[in-house]
Order: sequence, then C-alpha cells, then structure tokens
Amino acid sequence: MSCRALSRAQPSPTARGPELCSLELWALPLGPLPASRQDAFQAAYIGIEVLIALVSVPGNVLVIWAVKVNQALRDATFCFIVSLAVADVAVGALVIPLAILINIGPQTYFHTCLMVACPVLILTQSSILALLAIAVDRYLRVKIPLRYKMVVTPRRAAVAIAGCWILSFVVGLTPMFGWNNLSAVERAWAANGSMGEPVIKCEFEKVISMEYMVYFNFFVWVLPPLLLMVLIYLEVFYLIRKQLNKKVSASSGDPQKYYGKELKIAKSLALILFLFALSWLPLHILNCITLFCPSCHKPSILTYIAIFLTHGNSAMNPIVYAFRIQKFRVTFLKIWNDHFRCQPAPPIDEDLPEERPDD
Repeated sequence: MSCRALSRAQPSPTARGPELCSLELWALPLGPLPASRQDAFQAAYIGIEVLIALVSVPGNVLVIWAVKVNQALRDATFCFIVSLAVADVAVGALVIPLAILINIGPQTYFHTCLMVACPVLILTQSSILALLAIAVDRYLRVKIPLRYKMVVTPRRAAVAIAGCWILSFVVGLTPMFGWNNLSAVERAWAANGSMGEPVIKCEFEKVISMEYMVYFNFFVWVLPPLLLMVLIYLEVFYLIRKQLNKKVSASSGDPQKYYGKELKIAKSLALILFLFALSWLPLHILNCITLFCPSCHKPSILTYIAIFLTHGNSAMNPIVYAFRIQKFRVTFLKIWNDHFRCQPAPPIDEDLPEERPDD
C-alpha cells in the first residue's frame, strides 16, 4: 500500500512525512475495505497471530526445559540458545498480544504507544546478538578445540549473555530517549489547537522514526552482525572440512567424530541464522523503501507477508532443533513421555551417537 493510499484510507491531522508514513510492524494496514470485509480480514489476522503465539510459546518453553533437564545440553552454545528461546517466548507472550491490541486501534498518549512499540526492538536485537554469540562460540570450538573449555567458561558465557541483553535494551529503548516522531506529532497536535501530550491512534510508524529504523537499527545493529555471522560460519565450515580431510589426528581422541559432530551442529545453527535473515530482511528492506522512496508503491501482500514472517520466526527454532539436533529431539520425547503421556522414559544417554555429518 502506498503512502498516498494509506493517507486517503486513514486521514490524520498529523503531517505524514517519510518518517510517519511507513511500514507498520505489528498491525496490518487494512486499507479502504468494506466494513464486513475489514472485520473478516481483522479476524483472520488475529487468528494467524494467535496461532503463531500458540506454537512459539510452548515450543520455546520446551527448549528451555530440555536444557534444564539434560546435562548434555549445558555447554555455552545451548546457554545462548536458551537466551534466544527466552526472546522468542517473549515475542509470543508479549509482542503478539500487543500487536493484536494495536491492530484494534486504541487511542493512547504518545509515550504510552512508544513504550508498547519498544519491546519488539529489544527482543529482535537480543535474538541477533544471541545468534552472533552462538556463531562465535562454534568458531572457537573448531579453531581452538583443546583450549576451548579454558577460554569459554560458564562464567564468561553468563557475562556474554548478560551483556547481550543489556546492549539489546540500550538499542531497543533508544527511541524512548528522544529518537522518535514526537516533534512531528506535537506540531500537528498544536496546529489543531490541542494542548498537553498528544493522543494518537497507537501505530508503530506513528511513534518510531524511520531514520532510527534504517540508519541505526538496520545499518548498524542488524545488517553488520548478519554479514559477520555469514563470514564466521563460512570459516567454521572451512575449518571443519579441512580437519575432516586430514589423515593424521590433530588432537586427542577421534578427530573425525569430533569434527563430524561439529559440522552437524554448525549446519543446524547456520539454518537458524538463515531462517532469521529470511524472516527479518524483507521487513527492513520495506523500511528502506519507505524512507528512501516514500512515493514508491509497495503491494499490500508483501507487507502482510513481512509482518507474519517476523512474528513467525519465533516459532521456527524449536522445530529446527527437534529435526536437526538429536540431543534436543531425544530430550523433547523424554519430556513428552514423562509429563504428558505419564510413561517414564529411560534416562537420557548424554553420549548419544550423532547423525552422520552429511545428513
């Protein structure tokens, strides 16, 4: 939907510049539809959001639960996976309900709406930094296998996780410190002769600046980490293949088994990264189009797909773990049998044989 079409469909007293007429992250722009069709479309939107939440929350709680009950899932990588799962639980339990509320269109004070908009920024940044920490951890496992446990200690992993969350809050709450659309909204509010804090229909693009979303959020905190992770995984795969092709053992134990397991896990985690990029890049690309070409037409269906992809990404990771990482799959089945089927399973073998590296 173009900016001009959106303006005709939803006239507003505010002056909609590029920073205000932008992609709405959470609520689908329904456009000039008949009331009955609009109600049906809104019901479908809410239904899809609820379905995503119902998959995301239990799935990611199961991931956290699995790490808790299986000692074999206690190394640094899986601690970072837990951090990622916590962010995904929050998307399903907090962000999606707020998205549904915003879609209904409540009238709120500007700063109230701003507080509602910031959680998705915090959680997205937390996911990116957790993925980056996972990539660095896998790199260290194949680069310095003999010294890995001395370098990546539980204490350092905990500090890294805490640092990721603190940085995520700083980045995600930056709009609360002034980088937002308050000035433009206040000018329009005053032009109408109104006093006090502006009251607006709470929508993401009305409070969050597109300059912040593109120049700061995307160009600084999303795109560079994603590119860095791609380079890290390429190096990880290169190192693993190099070791697998060696005939002489480079470390104690069986290097073929060690690096074969690392290759399997690296493939699974690289798939998680790919799905994250696939889910979030379309939205950021649309944001760039909104900022740099405000008159460009963006088909509504692309907007809808981008919004659902961002929320749906929170439900994807547990499915990948279940199908790609055997220790997770076995632990999920044990939890299911013990607590939902009342059929206690045998203790988990912490030295499970790994699937073939080429699976």
